[in-house]
Amino acid sequence: MELMNKFNELITKQKAYMYVLQLSGWDSGTEAPRGAFKRRSEMLGVISGELFNLQTNQEFQDVVNGLFKVINELDDISKREIRKAKKNLDKIINIPKNEFVEYNKLIGLSQREWEDAKENNDYESFKGNLEQIFNFNKKFVKYYNKVDHPYDVMLDDYEEGMSMKEYDEFFNTLKKDLVPFVKEVLNSGKSLNDNFITDFYPRDKQKEFAEYLIDVMSFDKESGLMKESVHPFTWNTHSTDVRFTTRYLENFMFSSIFAAIHELGHATYEQQIDPKWDDTTLNGGTSMGIHESQSRFYENNIGRSIEFWEAHYPKLLEIFPEQLKEVSLDDFYRGVNKVEASFIRVEADELTYPMHIMVRYEIERMIMNNEVTIDELPKLWNDKMVEYLGIEPKDYAEGVLQDVHWSAGLIGYFPTYALGSAYSAQFYYTMIKEIDVEGLVKDNNIKVINDWLKEKIHKFGSSKTPKELLLEVTGEEFDSKYYIKYLKEKYGKLYL
Repeated sequence: MELMNKFNELITKQKAYMYVLQLSGWDSGTEAPRGAFKRRSEMLGVISGELFNLQTNQEFQDVVNGLFKVINELDDISKREIRKAKKNLDKIINIPKNEFVEYNKLIGLSQREWEDAKENNDYESFKGNLEQIFNFNKKFVKYYNKVDHPYDVMLDDYEEGMSMKEYDEFFNTLKKDLVPFVKEVLNSGKSLNDNFITDFYPRDKQKEFAEYLIDVMSFDKESGLMKESVHPFTWNTHSTDVRFTTRYLENFMFSSIFAAIHELGHATYEQQIDPKWDDTTLNGGTSMGIHESQSRFYENNIGRSIEFWEAHYPKLLEIFPEQLKEVSLDDFYRGVNKVEASFIRVEADELTYPMHIMVRYEIERMIMNNEVTIDELPKLWNDKMVEYLGIEPKDYAEGVLQDVHWSAGLIGYFPTYALGSAYSAQFYYTMIKEIDVEGLVKDNNIKVINDWLKEKIHKFGSSKTPKELLLEVTGEEFDSKYYIKYLKEKYGKLYL
């Protein structure tokens, strides 16, 4: 169809501009000099304006609306593309161009200003940016959706089909069935030989092990690379350019190990998407929840398993012979699964992790409902940490300023972390019926696991919705019972 060909042509041009913006984003998060950010923000504002024109000009509107009118005549894949394009178009055409550009400038500056505020433990210096970011997003939602609640619209942006209703049900289930178990484990009093966890592990040696993990996970280094950043993340524009970062804390080696494995989960997903989607709007993972299910699966189901360390603890001992000379494999395994009430989400253990997400979800929900002001956030954050984990942050850096997401405008993203962990458990219980996961991990044959995930999940890109994918892979709709079962089985054995 000629109109579909025109659509593909226009999308290709838009994607070229997105590539430039995304590449700059990668540079911003890894090695761009601090002094460059003001000028970068101005230049990227110009490119954002040009992209806005491409996404909203009359030609593109006519093509998308024309195809939407005849959508029943299109094949299933084209239907999916046009529905997504129509949804996005209906949003962006209602946003004034000057506000769109101004917002992108704000985001370009805010991420580095957040880094400085966190480093200096200075909430006052950042709260103005934070308030602007939330206000812009509230305003944008009102421009294009006058029916649904603003936060529902933003939640759907990151996890198609999810709203406060579904998330409230999910988190209420966790509060009822998981929180008491978490408290039981935290109060079990079981001691561990864990002094080694905070020993000194030189950065260069940690990097050596992170590079080793890249090969263990069968990551294609011809189509990707690893760097260091303040906050670990994965970046991609297509299946042959997938990059990720980790971070090195010399008194906490687990940070680099599990950040690397986590981000390798995201990166493997992107590398294994069928290249046929690269020139379409269906490239990339289908949702943040499904994406997070992959990173959490690799990090926890694989990376924190005894089988994984039976295979790879000898290599770690080789790199850190002094630090680990008196640490047995069992001690190390228990150490990587140590449960404790901690302040930093990205370093939280697998069991208490969803408590961190509940804090963020409830705060976002309150901000979007205008129930709390930006000035009140630090105290609200601390109060919720006390409520769910019994600990109170001593400063802003380990409290309200610890995450990069709000500075990047990613409002509605946080709940997908807990949802993704629950998805991963549901996928896992299906996977173990079909392949010997434990045996493959122990034999250092993770490629077979990668292949299973590619065939079942990864290769489809965004051509299926999260709900369609979950139903097709597991034969069931989403059910959080698998997540609760997985956590109780694993940590019951370790602690109770």
